[in-house]
Amino acid sequence: MSDIRIVWDGATVHGDWVLEGGDLLTDGDLATAMLLSVFTDGMAAPDDVIPDGTGDPRGWWGDQFDPTRPIGSKLWLLEREKQTQRTLNRAYDYLAECLQWLIDDGVVSRFDIKVEWTRETFLGAQIIAFSPGGDALHTGKYLWAWNGIN
Repeated sequence: MSDIRIVWDGATVHGDWVLEGGDLLTDGDLATAMLLSVFTDGMAAPDDVIPDGTGDPRGWWGDQFDPTRPIGSKLWLLEREKQTQRTLNRAYDYLAECLQWLIDDGVVSRFDIKVEWTRETFLGAQIIAFSPGGDALHTGKYLWAWNGIN
């Protein structure tokens, strides 16, 4: 299994990809779908507060072709939040929301999502995807560098 470490500094995603034997994995469709869902900026709802004050709701440009199935997460809305339980709860909700399409499409039966402050300024998430038969298919561990400690 490859190791993936992704750090988000609030503006840029930095990643270190370690691949077995130096080869790209060709059977990582679920892992790829999860990464895209989590790290693509989802469009903010009209009542969401945009943290940088610009009013830019972000979102993926491809959503214009099927606005009923938007891509991405709203984790970016938390970039200036304090390290509180409320922020963890919102991170959990945003992760569950962005991955729901994989359940709706029958790719997985459920996700177990755990979010925590792994240390000061770092939000960690572990996401385990389960097959329709109940077996664990993939575990993703993600770490965000947090710049929101005000």
